[in-house]
Amino acid sequence: MIQTQTAGRRGMLGVSAAAVLAMSGPAAAQQASRDYGPGAPPARYPDADIVALDPKRFTARLGNGGIRRLHTGMGWAEGPAWHATGRFLIWSDIPNDECLRLTEEDRHVSRRFRAPSGYSNGNTFDREGRQVSCRHFQRDVVRYEPDGSLTILAARGPDGPFNAPNDVVVHPADGAIWFTDPGYGALMNYEGNRVPEAASSPRPFIKEAVYRIDAGGQLTKVADQPFKPNGLCFSPDYRTLYVADTGMSHYPEAASIIWAYDVDGGRLSNPRTFCSMEMDGKTGMGDGIRCDEAGNLWVAAGWVGEGYDGVHVFAPDGTRIGQIKLPEICANICFGGTRRNQLFMCASQSLYVLPVETKGAHFC
Repeated sequence: MIQTQTAGRRGMLGVSAAAVLAMSGPAAAQQASRDYGPGAPPARYPDADIVALDPKRFTARLGNGGIRRLHTGMGWAEGPAWHATGRFLIWSDIPNDECLRLTEEDRHVSRRFRAPSGYSNGNTFDREGRQVSCRHFQRDVVRYEPDGSLTILAARGPDGPFNAPNDVVVHPADGAIWFTDPGYGALMNYEGNRVPEAASSPRPFIKEAVYRIDAGGQLTKVADQPFKPNGLCFSPDYRTLYVADTGMSHYPEAASIIWAYDVDGGRLSNPRTFCSMEMDGKTGMGDGIRCDEAGNLWVAAGWVGEGYDGVHVFAPDGTRIGQIKLPEICANICFGGTRRNQLFMCASQSLYVLPVETKGAHFC
């Protein structure tokens, strides 16, 4: 989740200006005219909003598959995660302090799957199928147990209380939980708990960082190079960790990039830029990220406008090879469905889905 802090900083105002400039030309007209509402006419195949920038490498695009909006009306949709055994998707509506659920059988949406949710942002499931969430309000990482109880996994780091944990993944080999702490949830009551000393400064309480909780509960800070580490995911072989940096929302010197790290057990090394989120002279931000089985990185993106907002797909060498254009800013994504070939996209007020000819590297 991304929010700017002050009008004087490089953030919402700059992004909004870019959006105005982007809303011109044929692509903008095509997107503006598309109707996702009830009773809308079917979209003609192939879906023009699924763009193969490199047709030889973006092979996930289906000629007879299209984008569908499954649900709308949220305040800010985030944190999708697929439960493989239960065959359902959960995601957060942060401002409404709840988690929602969509069942695979009939795509029924239950609004009050978990409420209050602590204004949770990112979610995932561990090896035992337990929900792990980053709560903005309490600024912690928690796990929901099968008996309904709540376990607080981490509420402070080695340097003090967290800013506001954001996104989370689990390593299946050792059960370790990896999460980011950019601090957006401490900047406003709308999506958490506004803490005056954090909201009045570009940097929250402690340096924004990436953390790891091992199976024994020991917490370690593993990286702090990103200005604001946001979404994160592993490569298919778990040898690389990708981290989205949304620091340009508050730091003028921050680049809008995706970082890559080598994973060596519980440590990270060799921090480097994997890709830039700049496209055609426009710079938005990448938020939630996921890898497919071929090692391509799928990035929820936005804050530019029509023609940019949606999902950007990068090959393992960092080349942008595909794009899914959405009429809303996309905050986070995950692969789900029984065969892991449904891409679920949390985009501002709505949940979208797209069948793809690939599989997620991991369920969530």
